[in-house]
Amino acid sequence: MMMMDLINMIIGVLILIIGVLIGVAFLVLLERKVLGYIQIRKGPNKVGLMGLLQPFSDAIKLFSKEQMYLNYSNYLFYYFSPIFSFMLSLMIWMVIPYYFNMLMFNFGVMFFLCCLSLGVYLILISGWSSNTNYSLLGGLRAVAQTISYEVSLILIMMSSIILILDFNMLKFMEYQELIWFMIIMLPLSLCFMSSLMAEVNRTPYDFAEGESELVSGFNIEYSSGGFALIFLAEYSSILFMSLLFTIIYMGGYELSLYFYLKMIMISFLFVWVRGTLPRYRYDKLMYLCWKSYLPISLNYLLFFIGLKMLLN
Repeated sequence: MMMMDLINMIIGVLILIIGVLIGVAFLVLLERKVLGYIQIRKGPNKVGLMGLLQPFSDAIKLFSKEQMYLNYSNYLFYYFSPIFSFMLSLMIWMVIPYYFNMLMFNFGVMFFLCCLSLGVYLILISGWSSNTNYSLLGGLRAVAQTISYEVSLILIMMSSIILILDFNMLKFMEYQELIWFMIIMLPLSLCFMSSLMAEVNRTPYDFAEGESELVSGFNIEYSSGGFALIFLAEYSSILFMSLLFTIIYMGGYELSLYFYLKMIMISFLFVWVRGTLPRYRYDKLMYLCWKSYLPISLNYLLFFIGLKMLLN
């Protein structure tokens, strides 16, 4: 029986990974289409029906291109950091609160935070190992930004965790049957959304890839497969962050079309913000984190701790 369970788990994980990769492909297509219409032009519309096969042709093109080797790079780190970055972004998906398949576990939130912290090192290594000034600068800026926003992200999540007193993602659904947490703590949920954007280096916080001053940042020396893997990791993280926001603030996890529609709506918000807002100034980004989000999240945290003690 144990062997059969193990085989079921492996098959479940494989199906999950394939589903995430297909989701990422169509998220890229959605982004290109939406950005096209925001900028009053057509998005990809040649490959397949209305450009539906464009992501797949892009993937084939990128992975079949010649890999570029740098003479002065730290080769092993340079080569493997995109691969580990991609693997890490897929590992985070293990915390989806399954009702079956034995994958859901009680410390899902802790596992997510551990994976998030490890991602910082991979960005730093990929920027440093290329051995060029622009990529190192991009890596350093990404690390400073990610570490800063991790602090506010964790403190904001702590408020929700104190309300449910559990690290299990499935518990969020039980506590939001009558009212969404987003309605109870609207300012906190908006801060959380903004911190998620900063965490995955998305516009308006895309300083790791600031094209205007860093020529694409930490990933500048990557081509073909390495480049593709870095962006697969980024878009996989965007999808997961949408899922996380939906679980924590918009009613929790449920096996229904409604849940996935909410998740797509949050993913669309990431794209919409990219098409609408200009890039923030770097000092303002840090100011926003340490002078705005940190006090708000700490005050809310103290409020919810007090509330919990009163109710008990």
